[in-house]
Amino acid sequence: MRLNIPNILSLLRLILIPVFIIVFYLPYNWSPFAAAMVFWVAGFTDWLDGMLARKLGQTSRFGAFIDPVADKVLVATALILVTEHYHTIWITIPAVTMIAREIIISALREWMAEIGKRASVAVSWTGKIKTLSQMFALWVLVWRYDDWMIWIGYGSLYIATFLTYWSMAQYLLAAKDDLLDKNHH
Repeated sequence: MRLNIPNILSLLRLILIPVFIIVFYLPYNWSPFAAAMVFWVAGFTDWLDGMLARKLGQTSRFGAFIDPVADKVLVATALILVTEHYHTIWITIPAVTMIAREIIISALREWMAEIGKRASVAVSWTGKIKTLSQMFALWVLVWRYDDWMIWIGYGSLYIATFLTYWSMAQYLLAAKDDLLDKNHH
C-alpha cells in the first residue's frame, strides 16, 4: 500500500478520534468548543480526502476501504458522546437509529457486492444530505455554546434522522428484488 494525501487524511481522521474524546471530557469551560473544532477538522478531512482523491487521481482500494470506516467511526463516536452528555431519549433514539442504519446499509452493501450488484446500492444524494445535516447537528451539540444553538442542533439532528430513514428505505427498495428472491438462499 502506497500512502497518498487522501489516505493520509483518512488516517488522520482516525487519529483525531481519541483526541476528540479526550478533549470532549476535559474539565475546562473551553473544552466543548475545542472538541467541536477537533470534530470539525476531522469532518473537513472527510470532504477534503474525497475531493483530492478525485482531483489528483489518487483513488485506491485502501482509500475506498479506510474512508468510510473513518467516517462511520467518527460519527458513531460523536453520537455516543452526545448521547452520554445530554442523557435524554430525544438524543438517544436518533443516535441509535443512525448507528443501526450504518450497520444495516454496510451489511447490505457487502451482501450486494457478494452477489455482484454493489452499484445498485451506491451512495445517493439523500445519504449525502443526511451526512451533512448529521455532521452539523453533532458539531453544534458537541459545542453546546448556548441554548438556542442546542435547539438548532436538535432540529438538525431530527432532520438527519428523517433523512436516515428515507435513505435507508431507498437502499432497501433498490435491493428489494434481490433480498426477496426465493431462488437463492
